[in-house]
Amino acid sequence: MNRKLKLIWDFKGPASLKTAEHHCIHLKEFAEIEQLHYYEVDFKTLSEIHTIAYITVDEVDMKTYRDAIKPHRGQLA
Repeated sequence: MNRKLKLIWDFKGPASLKTAEHHCIHLKEFAEIEQLHYYEVDFKTLSEIHTIAYITVDEVDMKTYRDAIKPHRGQLA
């Protein structure tokens, strides 16, 4: 069975929510243009000044995503 990984981008500051929301649009566009599989693209507010955007992908696809769109970090989903 293939593991799922969450690739994460951190956005900080008063505009972090809007920036993360907008980043999700680009993550979806990238996956569709490149015809890459993903499970979920979403964002989560961690505090008033810290929001993350993330995409959940199969471990086998991680390097393709990582090398092309450079997430800040990753974790098991």
